[in-house]
Amino acid sequence: MESVVLSDVLARPDIRRGGCFVDAALPAIGSGFAALDAELPGRGWPRGALTELLCDGIGLGEVSLLQPALKQLCANDGWLVLIAPPHGLQASAWRAAGIPLERLLIVNAVSGRQGTRDVLWAAEQAFNSDAPAAVVCWSSMANARAVHRLQLAATASHAAGFLFRPSRAASDSSAAPLRLQLGNANNMLGIRILKRRGPPATQALHLAVSRPAPWRTHVKHDADALARPLPAATAARRLPASVNE
Repeated sequence: MESVVLSDVLARPDIRRGGCFVDAALPAIGSGFAALDAELPGRGWPRGALTELLCDGIGLGEVSLLQPALKQLCANDGWLVLIAPPHGLQASAWRAAGIPLERLLIVNAVSGRQGTRDVLWAAEQAFNSDAPAAVVCWSSMANARAVHRLQLAATASHAAGFLFRPSRAASDSSAAPLRLQLGNANNMLGIRILKRRGPPATQALHLAVSRPAPWRTHVKHDADALARPLPAATAARRLPASVNE
């Protein structure tokens, strides 16, 4: 029988002691918010894993929360893939956040059940390609099975994965190792950590982020808006073969 060393078992990222963060050195990217990093295993957003962000509506500062990390991730020519954002994206706001537009790939999907399948399929393909530095996906219909598939795909990649879902999903089981619920907190972004690889979080965080976030545009033909998003299948074919391309 093959012997098992306890220290090797405890070093696995899916194993933790009840009152401690995981001991393994998980790859992470700083969020840009010291108070949040202090509450996250690895002191930042995990890479090679899926983070769920649960919120209702838009303009809370939910995308501004991610932009400091996204800026870091594309600093070395990393690709950022945004899948089914709820509004068109305003180029000037993303440029002002330090994110080069030429490294930004937007994937659209039709509405309805088929659109839901397209969104989740595109996200899974983006992870499987191991090309993007980050994959950000919006889905109101993702179920536990879909989240599990995305987490498995993210684990096999180097990407930081983010999935926006409605707050009603907070009571659902989820394979995502990090789950945050976002909301309004006196003109600040309130964050409640529902799940992390470590002890339960007992206090909510209040962060000052840009809000309402100027990342979107309601103007369909805004000259400053980014180009029309690509259909899911087309976008998947256009992903580079590796992050080095």
